[in-house]
Amino acid sequence: MRSLPILTLVVVMMPAWALAGVNDNLYEGYQQLLNDYLVEQTLPGDGLVSAFDYTAALADEQVAQTIAQQTAVLRDFDPDSLDGREQTVAFWINAYNFFMLSEILTDRPDGKLVSSVWDYGGRVNPFVDSVFERETFVVGSEQMSLNDIEKGRLLGKSYADRGWKDARVHFAVNCASVGCPPLRQQIYTADNLEEMLKENTRRAFSTPYHLKIQGDTLYVTELFKWYEQDFVDAAGSVRGFIRHWADNDTAAEVAKTSSLDYIDYDWSLNRPSNFSGSVFKRD
Repeated sequence: MRSLPILTLVVVMMPAWALAGVNDNLYEGYQQLLNDYLVEQTLPGDGLVSAFDYTAALADEQVAQTIAQQTAVLRDFDPDSLDGREQTVAFWINAYNFFMLSEILTDRPDGKLVSSVWDYGGRVNPFVDSVFERETFVVGSEQMSLNDIEKGRLLGKSYADRGWKDARVHFAVNCASVGCPPLRQQIYTADNLEEMLKENTRRAFSTPYHLKIQGDTLYVTELFKWYEQDFVDAAGSVRGFIRHWADNDTAAEVAKTSSLDYIDYDWSLNRPSNFSGSVFKRD
């Protein structure tokens, strides 16, 4: 009888993110931060705001290690291994939001939290790179800035040429400010990307930080002023974009307005105590 060959089982150690959906486990540390310290609050009309409890996070001795581990995972990850639009766009939205959050928590001038992201430089001190311009974040072998991620990749020409550019990204990336569209407790994945982009945009339009109507004037977030061309490219006009993605009642009210103006952007840090009224408990 012929003997059967002996098969040798070779076990290849793979990182956790490779064993499931890339964004599911790749961002495990970031998801833990959101689970522990981000609070979402639904407003009347199904609007949404969220705040991050930086004070509690800084009191947790494990947070620094969580941030360091998440940073190392992204540094060692090859983004060229991402597959398709949904996985890729979700990955970079998460990267932007994590890096912004980690910057606030780890770069504290004189040991204190900044009151606004502009405290790092830029508008207040034009001789120092703003938090958006600093090339201090690493994915794979590439050192990049938050602007590189948002404007260079997610909303840049390369993604536009592939049909991947989506103006709703403006309502997904978070600038750690009260006036910014809310950070979400759930990370973005290939499976939930479309639904979350749709929901974030719709709920932003039901939130007075981003849209309100007084008389026949439509007031909108200054995102529509700074990035007007992105919205025009997506829907023909700012109003067209809003009416397409807002809920039916909001779209109907927008249609009745005849003039457009902008809501002053609130750059205060998105900690609970900086939101007006009693939306969140004070931190």
